[in-house]
Amino acid sequence: MLASHADRERTVDVLRAGYSEGRLTEDELRRRTARAYEARTVGELALLVADLPQGPVPQPMVAAVPVPRTFLPAPRPTNGKAVGSAVCGGLCLLTFGLTGIPAVVLGHAARAEMRRTGEAGEGLALTGLALGWLSTAGWALMLLLGLIATLAHG
Repeated sequence: MLASHADRERTVDVLRAGYSEGRLTEDELRRRTARAYEARTVGELALLVADLPQGPVPQPMVAAVPVPRTFLPAPRPTNGKAVGSAVCGGLCLLTFGLTGIPAVVLGHAARAEMRRTGEAGEGLALTGLALGWLSTAGWALMLLLGLIATLAHG
């Protein structure tokens, strides 16, 4: 692999640290530094610091090791009002739309609460809102058509 400027600078830093710790003479430092700036590959740089405590580039991992769940960030809790909104929205079909208004109210309250607290559940709240508004609009349309029919026959 070709060496970058950053790779060369890391190698020179390791060489300088070796010199300051007394592991290299001034002459060795000068020669190795010159070779580091002339190096074309990472392998050439690794040879320059192979006898020193640190190398120029971290060694690549052989295989990716999964991170234990203990060290992963905790999942965000789901907002309860968002769950309630989705449930009420889903029940609109079974209750002939009677749970539409609670779905809308809970959906709006959940979205406001989630913006404030950072909780999860945006999709649930939007589902409840959509189903609730569709149900409410359906009821409003039915009432309007009933009113028109009553006035037309009256």
